[in-house]
Amino acid sequence: MTGTIGITGVTGAVGGEVVRLLGGADMRLDLRLLARDPARAPAMDTDVRPCDYADPAGAREALRGVEVLLMVSGSESADRRAQHRSFVAAAADAGVRHVVYTSFQGAAPDATFTLARDHHDTEQALAASGMAVTLLRDSFYLDVLPYFADSSGVLRGPAGAGRVAAVARADVAAVAASVLRAPTEHAGRTYELTGPEALTLDEVAERAGRVLGRDLVFADETEQEAWDSRRAAYPEAEEWQLAAWVSTYLAIRDSSCARVTDDVERVLGRAPLRLEDVLGA
Repeated sequence: MTGTIGITGVTGAVGGEVVRLLGGADMRLDLRLLARDPARAPAMDTDVRPCDYADPAGAREALRGVEVLLMVSGSESADRRAQHRSFVAAAADAGVRHVVYTSFQGAAPDATFTLARDHHDTEQALAASGMAVTLLRDSFYLDVLPYFADSSGVLRGPAGAGRVAAVARADVAAVAASVLRAPTEHAGRTYELTGPEALTLDEVAERAGRVLGRDLVFADETEQEAWDSRRAAYPEAEEWQLAAWVSTYLAIRDSSCARVTDDVERVLGRAPLRLEDVLGA
């Protein structure tokens, strides 16, 4: 048992699944759901508070009384680093003792995937906050990869023959829920959450297409072709967005996210889900 558990991102796939898992736990947990729009939070007989990473004063108020906090990384934006830092400060000011943060595999200031640099910045803020921290560094999401394909079924990007150890969102949520049930056992730990294998996008297209009953193929691009094609398709996109999209494939190409770990199995006591498991469900 622990004190009040705050959960952010409850209207999303990972946070929402954590709520479902903890809400159905045998033990009675004191949950507080934190959402920008409380009306969209899961329908549970529990405490729901408005909370926005961009509103530190409101976040501080929403977090008062929370002992352990699941901080699901915020929506991608040009100022996400500043939002995360202000939210971390608000959590510390509110008296939160332990933060579980959904980071990214290979988070570093010079990571190939540009958004992984944002995660590194948040990790630094957490390390300096005085709160206990557990980092969940998940790879790209396994169940999202097939939907990189365009309307004609082509996954197009400069990934080459690189590999990615993508992880199921359900596994990330299950690990987070397990950590939140016994947070002191996981304080100070970093878990690198991956799937059971590292796949090329050719393999993703072939295997996902078979399960989904759709013809999917991977078409390699040069880096310049990737920039040009995305600028043409999304003329309103900002440079940071384009860089994030293109660097997703570059991180696969240079195998930044190819390392397979046993961390999911170590926490859950079972093997991580495979691509076919996720898409078949």
